[in-house]
Amino acid sequence: MKDYIEERTLEISKYIIEHKATVREAAKVFGVSKSTVHKDVTERLPDINFELYKEVREILSKNKAERHIRGGKATKIKYQKLNNKF
Repeated sequence: MKDYIEERTLEISKYIIEHKATVREAAKVFGVSKSTVHKDVTERLPDINFELYKEVREILSKNKAERHIRGGKATKIKYQKLNNKF
């Protein structure tokens, strides 16, 4: 694995842990695709640092379990704006 990929993987992982960030948020901050972030933290990270991987996996599992709630809130806000009911 190239050094820059390993470095990016570690930086993304630390960011996710520090900010409890989603894959989408991390991708936006680091200027890479969601697929790249996902591949880095699920496939590459276990080989680089397994302890860090376990922490990231825990956060991503929580985010996945809560995503339907975030989606519902986003939809609610969207329709409130459309109906001008601030």
